[in-house]
Amino acid sequence: MSEATLSKTVAPYGSWASPISAELLTAGNVRLSEARLFNGKAYWLESRPAEKGRSVLVERDLSDDTQKPHDLIPAPLSARSKAHEYGGGTYTVGNGHIYFVLAADQRIYRIAPGGDIPEPVTPEGPWHYADLQLDPHRNRLICVQEDESETGREAIARIIAIDLLAGNDFGRTSVLAEGADFYSNPALSPDGMQLSFLQWHHPNMPWDATELMLAELDETGAVAKTRQIAGGKHESIFQPQWSPAGQLYYVSDKSNWWNIYLAGSDQPLWPMEAEFATPQWVFGMSTYGFVDPARMFCTFTRNGRWQLALLDLNSGRSQLLEHSGSDFESISCAEGQALFITSGATDFPSIALYRSDTNRFSTVASSSAAPVDTKSFSHAEPVSFQHRGREVHAFYYPPRNPLFVAPDGEKPPLIVFGHGGPTGATSSGLNLKVQYWTSRGFAILDVNYSGSTGYGREYRDRLRDNWGILDVEDVCAGAEYLVQQGLADPERLLIKGGSAGGYTVLAALTFHDTFSAGASHYGIGDLTTLARDTHKFESRYLDTLVGPWPQAEAVYRARSPINHIEQLECPVIFFQGLEDKVVPPNQAESMVAALRERGIPVAYITFADEGHGFRAASSIRMALEGELEFYSRIFGFTLPEPGPGISIDNLRSP
Repeated sequence: MSEATLSKTVAPYGSWASPISAELLTAGNVRLSEARLFNGKAYWLESRPAEKGRSVLVERDLSDDTQKPHDLIPAPLSARSKAHEYGGGTYTVGNGHIYFVLAADQRIYRIAPGGDIPEPVTPEGPWHYADLQLDPHRNRLICVQEDESETGREAIARIIAIDLLAGNDFGRTSVLAEGADFYSNPALSPDGMQLSFLQWHHPNMPWDATELMLAELDETGAVAKTRQIAGGKHESIFQPQWSPAGQLYYVSDKSNWWNIYLAGSDQPLWPMEAEFATPQWVFGMSTYGFVDPARMFCTFTRNGRWQLALLDLNSGRSQLLEHSGSDFESISCAEGQALFITSGATDFPSIALYRSDTNRFSTVASSSAAPVDTKSFSHAEPVSFQHRGREVHAFYYPPRNPLFVAPDGEKPPLIVFGHGGPTGATSSGLNLKVQYWTSRGFAILDVNYSGSTGYGREYRDRLRDNWGILDVEDVCAGAEYLVQQGLADPERLLIKGGSAGGYTVLAALTFHDTFSAGASHYGIGDLTTLARDTHKFESRYLDTLVGPWPQAEAVYRARSPINHIEQLECPVIFFQGLEDKVVPPNQAESMVAALRERGIPVAYITFADEGHGFRAASSIRMALEGELEFYSRIFGFTLPEPGPGISIDNLRSP
C-alpha cells in the first residue's frame, strides 16, 4: 500500500462517513432558474428548500460590484407558474415594474422595485399563465394562458394580450392566437409589428413536432394575419427569438441535430453534429441570445458536454469560449452582456455573467453558501457501451472519499440513475445528490439511455413505441458493463429514478433480474392509469412512447409492472408526494400493496404537502437518508450515523 492509502480508514463501501450530508443539500442551498437581464440588472428565481420550496424572485444591480442580491417579493409569497404543471416563464420586467405569476392563486401581479404589496393584473379564476412578455409599444402584457373554466374538458390554450392601462378592469384582454392544443414562446419583433410563437397539437410533444407561426399585427396590436414559416410534421422548433436588428432566429432539428437557423434560410448558421436545444419541459427555456446586433452568445452540447460560443452573424465565424462549467442554461443577453446559469465538475450551480468587451466571466450569485472540500467530489467520466448493436451513453462516478478506503478485494455497490422525462438527459455538472452517494462508497452510473437528448433526433426517436423496453435494456446493460469492467459488485446492483425514471426502475426490477434493490421516487407502476389520469400536457405523450390509447391498451398492460408483480422479487422503497397531479399517489400505493401481500421487503415514504418532485428541506433530507438506511438494512452494512428510522415491511435479515 502507498503511504496515502495507509493514512486512510479501512471501511466497507457504503459505510464511509461523508462531509456531504443531507442537510448540506438544503441548508444554505437553493435551486436557480430563469436568469434574465433587464436594464443592467440581473434577475433570477431561487427555490429555497429551507423555506419549504418557496420560489423567490431575486435582483442584483450589475453596475455596482458592492451591491448584493435582494429579494423582490416579500415572504411568504412565492412566484411559480403551474402552466403545463411544470411551469416556467414566470416573470418579466419593464415599465418600472416586475410582473410575475403568484404560486398561491396563479394570478399575474406586478410590483415596483422596493415595493411591498404586489398589485394584481389578472382576475381570480381558473387560469394559468406563462411566458410573460411586455409589449412596450402598446403598454400591454403578452403571455400564454391556460383556461380551465370548462369542467370535464381539457384546458384551452391561448396567447393573449393584457391591457396594463385597464386598472382594475381585469376584463381588458384580447386573444392573439387560439385553436391549437398548445402554445409557447410568444416573441414580439423590435418594431412591435410582428409576433412569432410556437404551437403544437396532440399527440405531439414539443420535441416531436412544433410549428413556428408568424402573426402580422396592426397599429392597435390586433392580428391581421398569421402564417406558418417553419416546422411541422417530424420537426421540432425551439426558442424563436428576434435579434436587435429585427431578424427572427430559431432552433430546428430537421438535420437530425438541433441547430440554429435564420428564418427563411434552409442552412443552419453553424452546421454541426451537436444540439443547441433541450426538450421544452418548461416555459422560458433559452440556449442563445444576442450580445449585440451582430453577435450571438450560445451554448451547445456535443458528446455529452455543454460548451459556450460566440457566433458572428455576418461572417458566420464562431469562437469557443473557455469556461470551467460543463452545463449551461437560461441564457439572457443585452447590451454586450450575457447572463446564464452554469455548473461544473466541482462548481455549484451559479448565475454567471459574460462581458463581451473584456471577454471575461464573473459570478453573480451561487446556489450554495456552504463550503465543501472538493477533494470529496467524484468527477463524471463519460462512458459508452454497446448493447444489441446500439451505442449507449452514460456518466460514471467512482466512489471517492479522501479519508476512507475499502477492504482489499471488495467491489463497490453500484447505483444506476435513470433520469426523468423520459425525454431528457443527465449532465456532468456538479450534483450533490450524486456526491452524497459516491462520498459514502457507492459507484454511480448516470445513464443517457436510448431516447435521451443531446445525441441527435435519431437517438431521441429510438424510444418511440419502445418505452419500457430500450430504456430498461440500456440501464441493465450499463450495470452489467461496469461489472465486466471490475467496477461494481454484481451482488449489490441498485437502481433509482424519479417520475419516468421511476417507471424505468420498476420495469427493470420486474422484467429483468440485473438489480438487487431499487428506489422509485414518484414513479409509474401502471401505464394504463397514467394514460387515463394525467394532466393535459402529457395526456398523449404515451401515444408515441407506447402506442395510441386506448387502441394499444394490451401493450400498456403488458409493460405495466403492476400487472407482473409476481416477477418482482427484490426489495423496493417508494417516495411519493400526496399532492402529485402528474403521477398520482395511487401509482405507488398499488405497487406497495402488492409487494406487501407477496412478502417482498418494501418501504413507502409519503410527503403530505409535496407534488411532483420534492421542494421542502425536510422532504429532500428524508428521501436521501431514508434511501440510504433502506440499502444499509437490506445489505447489512453499518452506517456511521443512525438513519431516520424508516419502516420496512417484510424485512428479513440480510
